[in-house]
Amino acid sequence: MRRYLFASYIALAIGIAVPAIASAQKTNADSVWVMNNYYKMERSIPMRDGVKLFTSMYIPKDTMHKHPILMMRTPYSCEPYGEKKFKRFWHIPYMQYLKEGYIMVTQDVRGKYMSEGTFVDIRPFIKDKKTNKDIDEASDTYDAIDWLIKNVPGNNGKVGIFGISYPGFYSTMAALSGHPALKAVSPQAPVTDWFMGDDTHHKGVFFIMDEFDFDISFGAPRTGLMDHDTDITEVPGDDNYELYLKLGTYSEISKKYHGDSIGFWKELVNHPDYDDWWKARDPRRVLENLKPAIMVTGGLFDAEDLYGTFGTYQAIKKQSPATSCKLVEGPWFHGGWARSRGERLGNVWFGSRTADFYMKNIELPFFNYYLKGEGDVSKQADATIFVTGEDQWNLFAEWPPKNVAPTNLYFHANGKLSFDKPTTDESTDSYISDPMKPVPYTQDVHRDRTVAYMCDDQRFASRRTDVLTYETDTLQQKITLTGPIIADLLTSITTTDADFVVKVIDVFPDNFKYPDSAKVDYPMGGYQMLVRAEIMRGRYRNSFEKPEPFTPGKISEVKYELPDVAHTFLPGHRIMIQIQSTWFPLADRNPQQFINPYTSQTKDFIKSTISIYHNQVNASKVVLPVLK
Repeated sequence: MRRYLFASYIALAIGIAVPAIASAQKTNADSVWVMNNYYKMERSIPMRDGVKLFTSMYIPKDTMHKHPILMMRTPYSCEPYGEKKFKRFWHIPYMQYLKEGYIMVTQDVRGKYMSEGTFVDIRPFIKDKKTNKDIDEASDTYDAIDWLIKNVPGNNGKVGIFGISYPGFYSTMAALSGHPALKAVSPQAPVTDWFMGDDTHHKGVFFIMDEFDFDISFGAPRTGLMDHDTDITEVPGDDNYELYLKLGTYSEISKKYHGDSIGFWKELVNHPDYDDWWKARDPRRVLENLKPAIMVTGGLFDAEDLYGTFGTYQAIKKQSPATSCKLVEGPWFHGGWARSRGERLGNVWFGSRTADFYMKNIELPFFNYYLKGEGDVSKQADATIFVTGEDQWNLFAEWPPKNVAPTNLYFHANGKLSFDKPTTDESTDSYISDPMKPVPYTQDVHRDRTVAYMCDDQRFASRRTDVLTYETDTLQQKITLTGPIIADLLTSITTTDADFVVKVIDVFPDNFKYPDSAKVDYPMGGYQMLVRAEIMRGRYRNSFEKPEPFTPGKISEVKYELPDVAHTFLPGHRIMIQIQSTWFPLADRNPQQFINPYTSQTKDFIKSTISIYHNQVNASKVVLPVLK
């Protein structure tokens, strides 16, 4: 799936293969308008260490007014190259910025495409720079802005920066640049910690499908400046479940496909645990004293950087309390606010075009206020959140809201869930986790990871013997969750390691149907909608820095946080929790032995019997953030 998204980021930049926002007739009129009202300039801008970064600029022909600059720094290319070749802005929401007279700038980051220098994944921030050789993404942003305001005709001296995913990371780094012309920054689905929750790992578990598909193209070394993508070797197969069973472990894939050519992929084997190398690549640790206004945007069903969106906002609020920092979360997949209408995801319908609402009422007014002095966003809520289930935008003074009560939901015998603690002396459920027959992350058969699995129907998993399923009685009143969920499992296993997946699910009434206008062609009666799920590598239950083996048969606590939710379970619905130990091929398989998973082979995989305890002494539960 990351292979698709890599291509789609470029598509988003140049306007190819993304949904049109108007009829063909209007699209043609808009394209003519852009050509008549804008011209393009390309330059290689020198940085303080002499490295030059390729930059494309779309500048209004209007010389009667001064214009703000809106910039995106990206590792996904400034395409198309050539001053006579235009991005197809008329196919994407960013067309509205051209209508507002913005100077639109895109820059290839250091070491990518037509920019000089060496690329570094999630380049660490250097707090105390002493020489011009001390460069990072913040210093490159400062130098780029400084050149732009001095050399781009007709600019008003105010700059904004935005970007989705990896460009979201560069937006976060831009906020650290300290350039006085930078007034507004919007990190959108920003990459943060690739060990704890974004893209590459979740709670120490390697997300093998995404990382392999991404690195085999994105991580390929270049031999010089390039205005096109590197040719890659396609891995054949239409069924990712079967494909990754055959591909095997990290080390087996590396031997066959990557070798030593992919820098970041190769580094993983040297950093299996949460060491200083990983920590240096977490921008959340350095977000102090930010000067520009910040608006962090993300999707509640973002399969890649859900963790980073909430994490970036919370880090800024804590470390830079004087900074104006807002959070926006809609019912979107990764980048869905810019690549869809936001009306539905997979089989789940949200009742309105949420992406259109966001662009018109939130993002555009944000930049217009800080860069053009138009409108007033001073009264915008600290957190503008779309609560699914009830499918409404809600405004909160902070996130998570203060009026949240942590509420224990306990597992009981016979698959029951209850807010009452168990009173029995002995009560346990067990299943056998077999890495050679892992639980799939979706029932669909496809090559690339889907964006919709985040709210997929989980009935297929309920029917497996290696998935424990617990369910409440039918709810008599609504329950709204706003914030992170805590999984707190009391468990014993028969091996020295295992993974734990906890899924929170909304079970729809058996007679549930969407209105015909939703055009959802799927049996929604009894639908088991995934609301949130997360995986945890058991060896890290006490420390991500210092893993520990399990003692077979000994009861241990595995307690971890699931990413924030904003969801209402309506009356007539039920809450379901599923527990399993594989989530394939989304997550790499644990050999279920206390050995390095990056050097293990398929032959090292062993079965483990996993027991979950739910009695009055060892009461496994989830802790729900219930809005009061």
